[in-house]
Amino acid sequence: MRPTQTLLGGGGGPPVGKHNRFIGGWGDFGGMKQKGIIAYGIAPNRQRVLAGAGHAAIFNTWRRFRGQVLYVVPPFVAAYYAMEWAIKRNEYLYSKEGRHELEA
Repeated sequence: MRPTQTLLGGGGGPPVGKHNRFIGGWGDFGGMKQKGIIAYGIAPNRQRVLAGAGHAAIFNTWRRFRGQVLYVVPPFVAAYYAMEWAIKRNEYLYSKEGRHELEA
């Protein structure tokens, strides 16, 4: 038995492209040949995957720390001294001298 026109890939419309299909079958899409694509490779045993990673990590970490320290440290220092003052003031107010000062 002979395959129908649909199974042959024609579809009954006007011929489109090289194979009478829109883009062609798998592995032969019928598009233009690619030009100017160059691929380079290197053997896995010739690669240095972590070359300079330790050195870069140390100096990059220091650079990032140095850039952010003035944004982070002053609020923490201010909060620390505010809490220290509040704790000392609270302890004073609930001592004998502090209660006497509050009542007077």
